[in-house]
Amino acid sequence: MDNRPIGFLDSGVGGLTVVKEMMRQLPEEEIVFIGDQARAPYGPRPAEQIREFTWQMVNFLLTKNVKMIVIACNTATAVVWQEIKEKLDIPVLGVILPGASAAIKATQTGKVGIIGTPMTIKSDAYRQKIQALSPETTVESLSCPRFAPIVESNEMASSVAKKVVYETLASMVGKVDTLIMGCTHYPLLRPIIQNVMGKQVKLIDSGAETVRDVSVLLNYFEINRSRKDIRGDHRFYTTASPKGFREIAEQWLGQEINVEHVEL
Repeated sequence: MDNRPIGFLDSGVGGLTVVKEMMRQLPEEEIVFIGDQARAPYGPRPAEQIREFTWQMVNFLLTKNVKMIVIACNTATAVVWQEIKEKLDIPVLGVILPGASAAIKATQTGKVGIIGTPMTIKSDAYRQKIQALSPETTVESLSCPRFAPIVESNEMASSVAKKVVYETLASMVGKVDTLIMGCTHYPLLRPIIQNVMGKQVKLIDSGAETVRDVSVLLNYFEINRSRKDIRGDHRFYTTASPKGFREIAEQWLGQEINVEHVEL
């Protein structure tokens, strides 16, 4: 048993979709989350910059004595997850493999779509993982550079969001039966994405799938929190305004939280 917290990192608020699922599936575990809102989104940035920023967040989480790190950002996972996993002596999870595996299980026609940031799509990580596991599955990829900024500015319910999602996804409609939301920001736009794609299309939340893997690893390494009768004391950090972060976080998580500003 291990009462240390689990660390989560993201380019902004999108990783909160993973945290929400974590709270639902493993409510006794303690969470430390850092979102690099001041430098979000990561998608359009060069790979070396994404690598540098992600390592800064990893090193911050290590100062909090975490027992596991979840890279709750598809862009960072695509660029630097493998390197971080190999260099740390604690488990490090990314969100791409769990999402790819879930899509393979979900598809009925063998036609899977992926939407993500420019860097995630450019990396081709999802297609490579899917076709390594299931060579017969066809993959359609689409970059959605305007989605994450909409979420970061808390405009998920606006008419602008509906217009942007409709225009961006138009070329994907009717081509797939399963769609991976390959950015942890995108589940915050899920109702609009589902409406545009059609109710028959299965949406895969890669972050939610990742939490299932967290549970497996906690059991495998026997590092579950021992005090299951006491909920963890979650801590949230942002590189931007705590007020802006708190507004989105409390709305999405459905509870009050404490947020601190941090410089990386």
